[in-house]
Amino acid sequence: MLIIAAILIGLVLIVVCTSILKYNTFLTIFLVSLFLGLVTLPLQEVVPTILLGFGNTMKSIGLIIIFGIILGLILDKTKATKSIAHAILKLIGKKNAGMAIHSTGFITGIPIFCDSGFIVLQGINKSLIRSTGKPMVFMASVLAAGLYSVHCLIPPHPGATAAAGIMSANIGQLILIGLPVAVVSSLSGFLWARFITRKDLLATPEIQSEHEIASELEYLPSPFRSVLPIVVPVLLLSGRSVIQLLATKDQNGLLKVVSFMGEPVIALIIGILFAISLYKKLDSKALNELFDLSIEKAGAILAIIAAGGIFGTVIKATGIGEVTGIYLASTGLGLFVPFLIAAFLKTAQGSSTVAIMTTASIISPMLVSLNLNSDRGTVLATLAMGAGSMIISHSNDAFFWVVTKFSDLEIKSTLRVWTSTTAVMGIFAFAAIWFISLFLR
Repeated sequence: MLIIAAILIGLVLIVVCTSILKYNTFLTIFLVSLFLGLVTLPLQEVVPTILLGFGNTMKSIGLIIIFGIILGLILDKTKATKSIAHAILKLIGKKNAGMAIHSTGFITGIPIFCDSGFIVLQGINKSLIRSTGKPMVFMASVLAAGLYSVHCLIPPHPGATAAAGIMSANIGQLILIGLPVAVVSSLSGFLWARFITRKDLLATPEIQSEHEIASELEYLPSPFRSVLPIVVPVLLLSGRSVIQLLATKDQNGLLKVVSFMGEPVIALIIGILFAISLYKKLDSKALNELFDLSIEKAGAILAIIAAGGIFGTVIKATGIGEVTGIYLASTGLGLFVPFLIAAFLKTAQGSSTVAIMTTASIISPMLVSLNLNSDRGTVLATLAMGAGSMIISHSNDAFFWVVTKFSDLEIKSTLRVWTSTTAVMGIFAFAAIWFISLFLR
């Protein structure tokens, strides 16, 4: 009971201090994490747990964010993002800009992490916003929703892939059933984000005039060359994902090279090289200044994301997730059990990947008692964990801060729109899984 009370107090403190009192976000989350550790953990474990949370977060996404910012700034500096945005608008029209970036996020998100995808696509998103006048809070949320839906549900994403291994679930069936579930989740997120930002959408936007757009197009790089720094990393990341799914122990040299080039950090570096080629005249001094600016911008973002990682790790170290999971597994609620455990873990510690993997470890020995031990029952249980791992993205989730900081949003706006969107997405994903279970089990 003390642990639950401490976690709830910590969450309230983070929201109040960052959103209402406007205190420094990094220091707020760090101090709340320290308080939670002192209250719930043995004294000698507090500092090691904090360092573990900080280090693991930096290890997983630190370099991705730095190189993602460099890529985004170069694409913006060379006006490549404007070129791509104009090409998209020419195809689909300004009215459908939100659905266009949402769909782009969904497709891009199938092979790559939601963090990486958002960082890479946000440059295009900002250009679409400048050209259409759509509010950032809406456009950022629908882009994030497209990426998030597949990230939480289907391989090759690490949470779903690891859970499939723990549960001995068929990966082919997981992808086949998971994709339509992801579509339902994604569309529910889009519709909710559009609904909750309806007043923002009614505001009179500042839109570029047709004359400004026409004169701007004369100086833009071609859409084909502009999109290469984005498409090439996505293809490399996709190729690596396919190799990992079909991998055998004896890989030839070519597959090893493709797998290496598909590492997120390497793929982004290759994207940066393509982006640099867009400069009409290479200026080493200007490029160096851009690199310095990228590192400077990355520092503030990384500090906040790492603080969120510390908070999640401290909560995980309390062991509250496992205790609650064992209790829920004894209730006989079937598919609701993996969904509820994953939702609790996600909300409590922030990481969708950790939530689904931990839930899989808890549920795997209990499949028979939950009547989920058939091949399709196991797949549906794994998907239910994925749906639960969407609920709720807030201040202890690294992706929450990526969406907030890369979109220059206020925390209260992200909480109002993005956090509520993740709750809707998780509920609709589970509803789709439950409906499918009526016919498959």
